[in-house]
Amino acid sequence: MSLLMSNLIPIISSVLVALLTIYTLVIKRSIKKSEQQMSQLVDGLSKEVQGISHGSMGIGRKVLMMEKKIEELEGTIEEIQKNDPNKVSYSEAARLVELGAGVEDLMNSCGISRPEAELVSALTESKKGDIPVLTTQT
Repeated sequence: MSLLMSNLIPIISSVLVALLTIYTLVIKRSIKKSEQQMSQLVDGLSKEVQGISHGSMGIGRKVLMMEKKIEELEGTIEEIQKNDPNKVSYSEAARLVELGAGVEDLMNSCGISRPEAELVSALTESKKGDIPVLTTQT
């Protein structure tokens, strides 16, 4: 029996070595396949990030252009407000009310309608603490 055992040990060892070699090759192939899949995934994600980056840069440029246009429009609005002849009339009307002018005086001096003159008068008077009653004359 020891002769049989001594002959079986090298055969069993050879079979085990062959199985381990096959197992190692299978594992190695599996690792290579996983590495290729990971590489493809990283490449795909890299392309997506590049696309998003280019898109966000385009959006950033558009935002800057819009901010510049908004600033220009704000400047234009300020200029229009500074040169608004109606605004001057209303501020002048308010000053005249503070000096004691009546509705008729405001209409003649500032070129505003009766309802506008009454409103300016009422608003200016309400700042003083008195609350005037608007008339309903036409």
